[in-house]
Amino acid sequence: MNFVNGIALDGPAGAGKSTIAKIIAKELNLPYLDTGAMYRAMALCAISAGISLTDAEGVDDLLQRTDIKVVYEADGQHVLINGQDVTGQLRQEEIGKGASLISKLRCVRDKLAAMQRDIAHETHAVLDGREIGTFVIPETPYKFFITATAQERAMRRVRQLREKGENPDYDTILKDIEARDYQDSHRDYAPLKQAEDALLIDTTHMTIEEAVNTVLRALGAR
Repeated sequence: MNFVNGIALDGPAGAGKSTIAKIIAKELNLPYLDTGAMYRAMALCAISAGISLTDAEGVDDLLQRTDIKVVYEADGQHVLINGQDVTGQLRQEEIGKGASLISKLRCVRDKLAAMQRDIAHETHAVLDGREIGTFVIPETPYKFFITATAQERAMRRVRQLREKGENPDYDTILKDIEARDYQDSHRDYAPLKQAEDALLIDTTHMTIEEAVNTVLRALGAR
């Protein structure tokens, strides 16, 4: 099947969209583009340079001096900043929070969205993020909004951290998720929201397999 302009999966953090998107891409033999990793990379870049994540002028200047590339290796997508592979540094909690802040800046949104748009149009990739179907590739007919309650997403994060040997506090994580949801959905430019023609999939009481099958059926691939 020819998924012209790509497949868009949007939704809040922790809803399962990245996992679903990766499986969908594998099932359909399409590239997977983790757009969130690109914002995390920019947050890491700004933090490393000592630039405030809310300083639009400073971040815009940094963007002019920064070469961002997405490359695909045998183990998946890697993000390079000025030739340096920063992929392994992007999943820290601090970087995740920083990505939510820096992504509010119009200069960052415009630059990264243009890159994502080009990749989607050239490769028909599967993209997941916050505003893929409303801002990056609104012309695609293949749009999904993946969500779950904040409480369920917090529990998932707790389980992930416990599996890594950490001892997370549920209430703290829940507050962080709710704060990030608010930031993402209330930013002035390209906020998180469901596209009018996107299929809503609530994964609160679904397994990943059930969610994947729902997407594939909607795409006519099952």
